[in-house]
This record gives sequence, C-alpha cells and structure tokens, in this order.
Amino acid sequence: MTIPRRSLRAAGTLAAAAVVGLTGAVFSAGPAAAHTPTWAVTCSEVSLDLTAYNSNVTNQVTVTVDGKDLLPTETFGKEFHKKLELPEHDKELTVHLVVKAGDGDNFSRDETKTAPVCEDAGTPSPAPSQGTPSPAPSTEAPAASATPSEAPSTSAPAAASPSTSSPDLAETGSSSATPIIAGAAVAVLLAGGGIMWSVRKRRTAQH
Repeated sequence: MTIPRRSLRAAGTLAAAAVVGLTGAVFSAGPAAAHTPTWAVTCSEVSLDLTAYNSNVTNQVTVTVDGKDLLPTETFGKEFHKKLELPEHDKELTVHLVVKAGDGDNFSRDETKTAPVCEDAGTPSPAPSQGTPSPAPSTEAPAASATPSEAPSTSAPAAASPSTSSPDLAETGSSSATPIIAGAAVAVLLAGGGIMWSVRKRRTAQH
C-alpha cells in the first residue's frame, strides 16, 4: 500500500506540533511546581525561605503583624531568605504573609499564621535589684544618754545668798550718835584748855 507524500507531510507537521505543545506545557508547568514559599512562625521570630521563583521577573514579599508592617514590601528574584524578630507580646499575634509572583497570580501566596506567647514572657520574674532592699545601716550618731552617770555637771553654781547673821559694818560717821560724840570731844578740849591755863597761871604766880 502506497501512502501519498502529502499525507506523510501532514502527519509530520501534526507530530511536530504535538511535540512543541508538550514541551511548552512541560516548561510552563515547571515554574508552577518549582515555586516554594516556605515560612515558619515561632513565639519570637518569623523565618522566610522563598525558593525556585522566576528570576526573570520581579517578585514581592510583605509581612505584617496585627496589621503593622514587620517586613515592608521587598522585591526579590529567584529566592529570598530572611528571619524577622517579633516584638515582645503577652498574647497571640496574627502574622500575615503576602507573596506576589511576577509571572502570574496563580503563583502568589496570601497566608496567615499565629505566633504563640513565649513561656517566660507572661509573668516575668522580678530582677534581683527590684526586690525589697535590706535596711541600710544607720549613719546617725547614737543619741546621748538622757542621764549620764559620769558626765560632769554643766549647771552653774548657785549664787551665795547673803547671810542674815553677818556682823554690822563699821560706822563711817553717818550714824545718829555723831553729834553727841562731837560735843563730848569739844567739852574735853575745853576742859583740857582750862586745866592748862590754870597750871600756867599758878606757875607764873609762884615766880
């Protein structure tokens, strides 16, 4: 049986088209299967490992915690690796990851995870310096005894009161007996003068 050449050419063309189509499908499916957005969340950090992305396009990644940026939007190529430290918290946090692939939205990711509370973050133990301090030694000087047994007396000696039985002071002439004494003295002088005059007169008469 002879097959016309036209039929052979048509069959070859269809086979070639089929091969090209399968090859394109394989290449197009390759990047889709290769995109690997791996990430993990602990109580203290977020780990990002985005691998096997298309390096010929611009890819973007953003991470937020309770609506606040933990990682503002960054661009990357074939892969992206980073660890982000979470803020201290006493309740669970909502971590939101958004990855936008430049080669199609079907390769993008929009996922949410929860960061638990670290065990030692709920009730922190007080630092040693925050405890009750021991009483500091007193720097005040000891108070002096109210009644010292051997301290010398500081009270001034009592002033001596005048004795009521002391002898009278000598009279200085201002006594009330002064006129009498003066009169007696005058009388004695006069008497003496008279005696001496009489004696002289007798002697004169004898001679």
